[in-house]
Amino acid sequence: MKRAERLHALSEALRRSGQRGCSAEGLAEQFGVSVRTVKRDLDALENAGLPLWSRPGPGGGYGVVPGANLPPITLPPAEATALMAAVAAAPDAPYADLATAGVRKIIDVLDPVTRQRFETLAGRVWVNPTDTPSRPIRSALEQALADQRVLRIHYRAASGDITKRDVEPILFASTGGTWYLIGWCRLRDAVRWFMVTRIQKATVTTETCSGHTLNEVGAPPPTARSVDQSTSM
Repeated sequence: MKRAERLHALSEALRRSGQRGCSAEGLAEQFGVSVRTVKRDLDALENAGLPLWSRPGPGGGYGVVPGANLPPITLPPAEATALMAAVAAAPDAPYADLATAGVRKIIDVLDPVTRQRFETLAGRVWVNPTDTPSRPIRSALEQALADQRVLRIHYRAASGDITKRDVEPILFASTGGTWYLIGWCRLRDAVRWFMVTRIQKATVTTETCSGHTLNEVGAPPPTARSVDQSTSM
């Protein structure tokens, strides 16, 4: 990893660490460099304007000052392409439209040279995404989960039968390339997994969910993890 790329990744790791911070030893192991190199990099970041805090002694470390204004983040062309490829290849993922809009905002503020390099590289990455549920259905599912509102759906079972159900959304899950909405089904009085592509109609009601939790779904398999964990370094 080039030093410029390491400095960028280091600043992102510190930002994500929040109040707990990162130790110099942990950062050195993470980036495959010496502790001395990490401390030089931290000095360089601070001199460049990144507001850092440090905590000495056992359990100490480094982090970014909460609420501080950070300097603009530069994004290498390969990272910009990776972001665009990820959102383009998964249009059926929850909040995919918002992810695409967010990446576009990042692309729009790249400097002209970097943006040109991104466009050249991105042109060499093709995707052929699968069909997705209708935008109104996806929007209803996303809103119900975010606002914790009861969702009224028409659901087609594998047999072809369609039932009308009121569901309290708990989480989205992707397994085997298929997205599911997992929630408390009032019709069955139990937690159920609903394949998103089988939801024929969805409406967000004004009723607030009663408070079903992730614990009722159970622990994910060892190979699964939440989005925030899968994107951490």
